[in-house]
Amino acid sequence: MTGNDLLPVTVLKRKAVVYVRQSTPGQVQNNLESQRRQYELVDVARRWGFHDVEVIDDDLGRTASGTVDRPGFERLVSGLCTGKVGAVLCLDASRLSRNGRDWHHLLELCGLVEARVIDLDGVYDPCRPNDRLLLGMKGSIREFELGILRTRMLDAARAKARRGELRLSVPIGYIWHREYGLGLDPDIRVQEAIRLIFSRFRELGSARQVLISLTADNFHFPRPSDGRKTVSFDWVPVRYRSVISILKNPFYAGVYVYGKSEKRTEIVDGRARKSYGHSKPFGTWEVLLQDHHEGYIDWSEFERNQSL
Repeated sequence: MTGNDLLPVTVLKRKAVVYVRQSTPGQVQNNLESQRRQYELVDVARRWGFHDVEVIDDDLGRTASGTVDRPGFERLVSGLCTGKVGAVLCLDASRLSRNGRDWHHLLELCGLVEARVIDLDGVYDPCRPNDRLLLGMKGSIREFELGILRTRMLDAARAKARRGELRLSVPIGYIWHREYGLGLDPDIRVQEAIRLIFSRFRELGSARQVLISLTADNFHFPRPSDGRKTVSFDWVPVRYRSVISILKNPFYAGVYVYGKSEKRTEIVDGRARKSYGHSKPFGTWEVLLQDHHEGYIDWSEFERNQSL
């Protein structure tokens, strides 16, 4: 850590960049105190002697774990590459990045152009071995802490799921009741629409034939009004995707299922890119609890439907 003697005139003539970031949209909406403190770093930069101060807040609501694009961070890196940035300011130096790749790349650039890193603890000069070591340790500790927190949260979710208590997103026809847990949607029209699909499938034995039959009857199926939450519905002509989702979802057989899909990671342009919702083979699901809640069909009928 360095003092004011390591902010020479050549550095102060350059621009200071205040990097503002919060990890989630929820933090952006609710943790306003953190935002206020980060924007106040503009005054900190001026007290250190910088006249030209820029705020980069493009990354509000974006994690720094390296799994999503951060346009603000890319702007910061581009600015460093031009040699016009004399210092980067943030509440804690490790908040600049939570993954080693971005963190060490940033420190390398700061060292090359002799830019300083400034947080509430002081000023760091990446050109100095001791400062670089301290910054490296800060980044490694924060990355480790993030991994520990993520693991603990996932373990807690799995423990609740094994008891059937984790409130997963449920399909149309079910809701979570505050008092007694998972149950049928009290909307009788919704229930009847789902029961009709199962009834037609018993008669016809083909999802395609079910679609043709229901379309001929001008049958409408509920679709969440906001596209996600099953609170209010728009009634639209039935689609093949809706029929298949009903027939293949074990929740309709009174079965609580957790871990039937997985995330996959691939390297794109040198960065990890994660995608979610990839189905896992039956038998590899993490949790399967039969007779967990009231079903529209029983388990034996669900198994028969999968074999057709």
